This record gives sequence, structure tokens and C-alpha cells, in this order.
Amino acid sequence: MANGVSLQHNKINIAIDGPAGAGKSTIARMVANQLGYVYVDTGAMYRAATLYFVDKGIPPEQSVDMLEALNSLQIVLEPGEERQQVFLNNRNVTDEIRSNAVNNIVSRYSQLEALRTRLVALQQQMARRKGVVMDGRDIGTTVLPDAEVKIYMTASVEERAARRYNEMSEKELITLEQLQQEIQQRDELDQQSPRPGTPSGASCGLVPYESMKLVSR
Repeated sequence: MANGVSLQHNKINIAIDGPAGAGKSTIARMVANQLGYVYVDTGAMYRAATLYFVDKGIPPEQSVDMLEALNSLQIVLEPGEERQQVFLNNRNVTDEIRSNAVNNIVSRYSQLEALRTRLVALQQQMARRKGVVMDGRDIGTTVLPDAEVKIYMTASVEERAARRYNEMSEKELITLEQLQQEIQQRDELDQQSPRPGTPSGASCGLVPYESMKLVSR
């Protein structure tokens, strides 16, 4: 029992940041499995929220309607054999959140302060007891600024697009070249319009790591 208590007290939180397709989820899941930690995919949470608003017909510009809808938003992450399972209001949306429709608009919803405040609070609650590997954007700078280990992952646009393409459920709706262009445009948008209240990720004590040829999900 004493050893169990000691291990619990020695647990830490690990924050992994980086742009879409950098390999964050692959590495985070592997690390969590090796350490017996809880894996939290924050990107999946934003994708689930995006699907929620799209299904309700609420565009990012309708902040009043969005605030009301947030009261009924419930997102649950559960471990799965191959990847984390995502439940939106008791509905498994693991595949739906990887659709092209969600890909095209998730960055717009993720910049909304009300949604970020709601999800960041939930993510911080998940990490309160330590033993969490969390990946996403602004994790080491905003969500878990006190995480004991912080890593910033990146890769070329071509490599990231290939990974995203391999995990998409609707490959017939977009080409790899189009996906490369979308990722490039999203990178430019993030640089021009950073998320409210978030400092530059790679410059805030995060250890940089360039990932190449990782096995995709």
C-alpha cells in the first residue's frame, strides 16, 4: 500500500503541444500507455464541440445562441483498443469528428473564448489529480502551465497532411494536395490571429521535437 501511495504522489502531468498532424496524439497515447497515465485528446474535444454546433445549425458568429447551447454540451473521452472514443451527449462521434465538414471549420470555433473557457476548465479538472498526458494546442502555455514536462512537436506541412489524410473517414471528398493547402492556410491563420489570451507555444519553455514518419492513428 505504501508503494502505491508513493507512486500516486510521484505522478506528473505531461503537456504536448503542436499544430494539426504533428503526431501529438500518437506520441501522447504511447507515453500514456507506457506510464499507465490518462490520455486526454483536447483536439477531439474541440472537434466534438464543433460537430455539436454544426448539427444545431449554430455558426461561430452567433455567440448568443452558442452560449445557450453550451449549457447542454457534454463531452466524454473513454479509452479504446485502437484509439480514444469520443462521446458527445452520450453519442459516439469518434468517426464523425474526423469528417471533412468538421476539419474545415473547427479552427473557427476553437478561437471562440466562451467555448475555450468551458473546455479548458474541464481539461484542467481532468489533470488535477496528476498522471495525465494531454495533447493539443496551448496546453503547456494555457491549459497546464505548471505541467512538469512540456513538449512542442512539429513536422513539415506535407508530413502533417499525409497523417491527417490517412485518418480521415471521407477521403473521397478531398485530395491530399487540397489538404496540404488547408493546413498551410490554418497555420497562417494561427499566426495572424492567435487564440485569445495564449502566448506563443514554442517560446514558453516547451521542448521542441520534430516528428517524421510516425505511425499514424
